[in-house]
Amino acid sequence: MGKPGRSRKKQGMGSEAKQRILLISALVFCVLIMGLLIRVLVRGGKQEAVVEEQQLSSESECTAVPETISTESQIQRLTDQIQADTLQRVLQQYATLGIVKCDSYINFRSAPNQNDLTNIMGELTNGAAVNILEMDPEGAEGWAHVESGGMDGYMSKRYLVTGEEAVAMVPELIRVRATVITDHLRMRSGPVIEDGNTVGSAAKGEKYEVLERAGQSWIKIAPDNIDTIDTCYMSADPQYVTIDYGLDEARTLNLKAKVLNMYDHLGVSLASDYINVRSSPKEDGIQNIVGKFPGYAGCNILGEEDGWYKIKSGPVTGYVRKDLIATGDTAQNLAVQHAQVMAIVNTESLNVRSEASTDSKAWTAVTSGQRYNVLNQLDGWVQLELDAGDDDGEDQGAFVSTRDNNVTVQYALQEAIEYYPAVEAANAAMAFRNKIVNFACQFVGNRYVWGGTSLTHGCDCSGFTQSVLKNFGISVPRVSRDQARSGSKVTSANMRPGDLIFYANRSGTINHVGMYIGNGQVVNAASTRSGIRIYRWNYRTPVAIRNVIGD
Repeated sequence: MGKPGRSRKKQGMGSEAKQRILLISALVFCVLIMGLLIRVLVRGGKQEAVVEEQQLSSESECTAVPETISTESQIQRLTDQIQADTLQRVLQQYATLGIVKCDSYINFRSAPNQNDLTNIMGELTNGAAVNILEMDPEGAEGWAHVESGGMDGYMSKRYLVTGEEAVAMVPELIRVRATVITDHLRMRSGPVIEDGNTVGSAAKGEKYEVLERAGQSWIKIAPDNIDTIDTCYMSADPQYVTIDYGLDEARTLNLKAKVLNMYDHLGVSLASDYINVRSSPKEDGIQNIVGKFPGYAGCNILGEEDGWYKIKSGPVTGYVRKDLIATGDTAQNLAVQHAQVMAIVNTESLNVRSEASTDSKAWTAVTSGQRYNVLNQLDGWVQLELDAGDDDGEDQGAFVSTRDNNVTVQYALQEAIEYYPAVEAANAAMAFRNKIVNFACQFVGNRYVWGGTSLTHGCDCSGFTQSVLKNFGISVPRVSRDQARSGSKVTSANMRPGDLIFYANRSGTINHVGMYIGNGQVVNAASTRSGIRIYRWNYRTPVAIRNVIGD
């Protein structure tokens, strides 16, 4: 009689053990599933992994664990199956998948012509996915007609991976992404709607990697197409975005969507040249000038006071006269008319080459913190406008590589630049120099005319410096290369306002000059497009600095 009893006890203990195993297996399975989701979301192993809450709860439902799961191999098979299901769901979005493979990004065009700047409607970053509609049969240098990011256009076939190779790349590229389903959606510096915190705009069809949730109403995203911005916030409202696993796709360069929505309360300068930005709402000579606001530049209007608008534009916050600023529909129309394709350098220094090839010798370098007008974009390269030399009057153009996201290219308005007029100085020499640079800066915004020497009707770079100095009884030669032989040599460490800074062309010959005005800035007659402007003194590499004032 004892044996059957002991047998039943052993059976009871076996049942409890099985229950414990099932419970442990279920918990392990839940942990593994969560780990799978985290692995999919983690970027570089360091970013916080987050998934849209409803999706997370449905995909990690522990009650769905079968009671038969009790071994590690079975758990791994189910984990692999869920990963395969996610992969299959993503792949089903593309009838014929292609993956972009490049150093940074390539152009997405409305027509298969790389020599037309106006047909660039977006960009495709490395790893972006496209749906291939048609492939040019003429070798690797042809074009592919594709869909991506809600757009239909063309890309260079040489940067496109297709077939099984493309499919094999997908598992490493899947992330939780927000897809914009409204016409445009503002990106903000924080998870709150407030004036002045707009940093960019997303267009319908664009996808952005979701880094984390910020409460119920916001998501933190990685925009990767906004100057100096690594992360920002976007509304999580389902009427604006959908959130799911997916691949990166094209970003639009749509003029209206990208420019107008950079500003919460858009204002555009009505002046054709520069106007002063002041620290207080009154005209007080040069005493309260804190910046120069270019013609048809953009700003956020922060308030109104005594016939003045308080604005923020670029790095400058201050006051401009109300009658000089357009708002509403007028401002929007002006913004669309005057926005330009600009390049912003994202590295401290970037080599400039005469041709779009690394085999071409670097002849100067451009610097971060400066916006450059774009003359053309080729895949992997951007051609910049630097300045016009006084030896030929031609815009030089210069190529910089977009490799490693060294350059951000976007439609944008000009914005204000910091400028503080030189104040009175007790030292007689400095007082004289300050008068020279304040006089020179009166003509910012006036025309560039090759061969000209008129500060009001047009001059070239050396005509500008010669005419400014002549007003103070200082004589220098007519052209920049001869001016560079005048006076005495100065280093960048001890240069003073009024010194001349010289730059060379592609052959190494000095052909451009500007005047240092202090605060790390130079005023120069730049080009027919830019006129007389203020730039950073090292916006490209100087080759000489000279004291021609003689003190």
